Amino acid sequence: MKTNSPIADMADLPAQRPAAPANAAQARARFFNSGNAFNVKLPEVPARLFVPPREDAFGVFDCDQSDALGCGFAATTPLMLARYLRVAPGDALPLDVRGTGSVWYVIAGGGELGGSAQSFAFGTGDVFLLPAAWDYRLTAGSAGALLWTVGNEPQLAFDGSQPPAAANAPVDAVHYPADEIERQFALIFSMATSDTTSGRALIFSSDRQQAARNLTPTLTLSFNTLEPRTHQRSHRHNSAAVTLVVRGEACHSIIAGARCPWEPWATLVTPPGAPHSHHNAGKMSARFLIVQDGGLHYHARTMGFEFLEPVP
Repeated sequence: MKTNSPIADMADLPAQRPAAPANAAQARARFFNSGNAFNVKLPEVPARLFVPPREDAFGVFDCDQSDALGCGFAATTPLMLARYLRVAPGDALPLDVRGTGSVWYVIAGGGELGGSAQSFAFGTGDVFLLPAAWDYRLTAGSAGALLWTVGNEPQLAFDGSQPPAAANAPVDAVHYPADEIERQFALIFSMATSDTTSGRALIFSSDRQQAARNLTPTLTLSFNTLEPRTHQRSHRHNSAAVTLVVRGEACHSIIAGARCPWEPWATLVTPPGAPHSHHNAGKMSARFLIVQDGGLHYHARTMGFEFLEPVP
């Protein structure tokens, strides 16, 4: 009696090659199908806390979890890289910005920036934005300098892109001094909020990115606050977030159900899409800087922000 052999599932097919390529260009072709092309499994972005370097450690310190992400370049999230830089008193540190742009916060000390961008002095609490360049120089003052920075180097490294030339750069160097930041905070705290407002936060932008309200085409920067004995409602968004703890006591975040206590000047990674909330059980207002690859998601219409708990 004749039996029918089972038909193989197309999902089990390996990548297919052309049967008789006529040249090298044809030989490079590969074919998948609707059963096996969409089941790519990548490592999840870990929720992680990085701490700043010791006081006696100088140089550049990457918040790198490329091993966990399975990528061949330094990365904190798939599209962002956070770093600490500590410069000894009076020393100069050469540095490159190999992304479209990078966000900087001066944790302690001060100094002067030189190189391709317009030179300026910086001090504790300042924020600045730097476009791509290979000849920056950070010179620390008499107290030294500790800085935190986030750029989109992994985004460019992913597809082998080069940063834009200065003449074509979508951003310029922008300096936000600490006293101007405080003036802006005073203004927003003098205003009312609504139930749809996500806390009180200062959002940084520039003249060239004003329409998009971003800091670079792909990166957003917000300086968030959290009042004592309150919490920011649980929410989610498709952008990854890299957070610097600027001020806060008895504070923590809950990310995907896991409690993450804050540490002074620590860097907190929130994976894309993960439910999360921030909590302040202390007696003083908390502040935290958040860089997201939000500009990319706004442009793609994929931000997906939503609150996960009702208004109290």
